[in-house]
Amino acid sequence: MLKKFNWFIWLSLVILWNYGFPRATPFQDVLVAVFLSILFIIIQMLQSRYLKKSNPRSKFD
Repeated sequence: MLKKFNWFIWLSLVILWNYGFPRATPFQDVLVAVFLSILFIIIQMLQSRYLKKSNPRSKFD
């Protein structure tokens, strides 16, 4: 569920960029999309680390 939420936020930001800066070159569009992708990969890694730390281990592990 969290992956879908992150993807939706990423897509929304890309759409906002495209409508907010209509005179941006295709290179700038790709650059921003790549930057946002890397940013959301880092956020996803941090979220997964946080979830691993916050989940208590069961006695069967």
